[in-house]
Amino acid sequence: MTSDSTRPADLHRAASQALGDIEPALLEDWFRSRYFDARIDISSSGMQNYSLGQLRSMLGVSVGELDGLPFRDSPTLGCEPLRAAIAARYAPTRSERVMVTHGSTEGIFLALSAIVRPGDEVVVLSPVYQSLSSVAAALGATLRIWELSPAEGFAPDLDRLAALINPRTRAVVVNFPHNPTGAMLDPQGYHRLLELVEKAGCYLFWDAAFGELVYDAAPLPDPAALMERCVSFGTMSKAFGLPGLRIGWCIAPPDVLATMVKLRDYVTISTSPLNELLATRVMERVETVVGPLREQARFNRLLLSAWAAEHPDLVSLPMPHGGVSAFPALPRGVDTIALCDKLLDEHGVLLVPGLCFGHPDRVRLGFGGPTDDLQAGLEAVSTAAAELLAPLPAR
Repeated sequence: MTSDSTRPADLHRAASQALGDIEPALLEDWFRSRYFDARIDISSSGMQNYSLGQLRSMLGVSVGELDGLPFRDSPTLGCEPLRAAIAARYAPTRSERVMVTHGSTEGIFLALSAIVRPGDEVVVLSPVYQSLSSVAAALGATLRIWELSPAEGFAPDLDRLAALINPRTRAVVVNFPHNPTGAMLDPQGYHRLLELVEKAGCYLFWDAAFGELVYDAAPLPDPAALMERCVSFGTMSKAFGLPGLRIGWCIAPPDVLATMVKLRDYVTISTSPLNELLATRVMERVETVVGPLREQARFNRLLLSAWAAEHPDLVSLPMPHGGVSAFPALPRGVDTIALCDKLLDEHGVLLVPGLCFGHPDRVRLGFGGPTDDLQAGLEAVSTAAAELLAPLPAR
């Protein structure tokens, strides 16, 4: 398919090529004035957060080890023990390709800036976590939209992707398990995706923020271990329950890393040696940290499914196959922004309206937190949605 025959909804050219004119991050804007006021959070795409004391106890990190740490700068790519531990789990033969980043968001920003140029075509998902699309658009790329259709339960359609890739495609940017829907590629779809990208000779950007969180199958291999022109991303903010640690990583070809280093010299320079020390211990014992959280999420997912089945008049839920966020639809007539405001104001419950992901009839509902919070939050959603649907009293 050529760009001339692309439907308008599938093609978007950035209005500006100045990074300062980047679109506002709608999700972060929503959180900015609400996140710290909530009593119960069923909005987030991450897990119940660990404390420093819990982490030290699980991993055997002593006070003496922390006290002996000098606060000097870390190497630009991150300390060697952490890079080696990341590579050992995700790309065993490619430790030289690992960069430690401030969450995966920094890696996404730097890598897109290193690769994308004005006029490039970049395939992105819809709905999508906004960093994966807006950064490329602000860099002057033409976005071609791989839509995950609500009518198909947001299942990835590889034929639809194949129709979007052409000789002008610079990169295909994907996120599986998917945020906000929890959609997954099956092994056949995964291998076809890699084949399509390899054949096109473009880059694959693989955001695996939720790669450790799958329920019905084994985690997909990190394609950065298999492909030359691939940049993959991971983070401790999601499956690891450590968003405040602000540690993520990317695995990228050496020439891409060199450009990312040049860009990083103008922004963050490096990550914290204290955070890297803790992250190294975590990465050396991933199952110790992630395992209990995954089991909690598995239980919460069943609870969420049962709640949706009990309220078919209030919610339509495509079952998430990975991650800890769901993207249910509410009945026509429910203003989801009003619903989310009502939940926070009257119940202290934080929920994200689907407008932040381009679907105003839906909400992003996170189920990775404490089970008691999820139960209370779901009850509040049922109550508030029913009240918004109730007919006004006659005058």
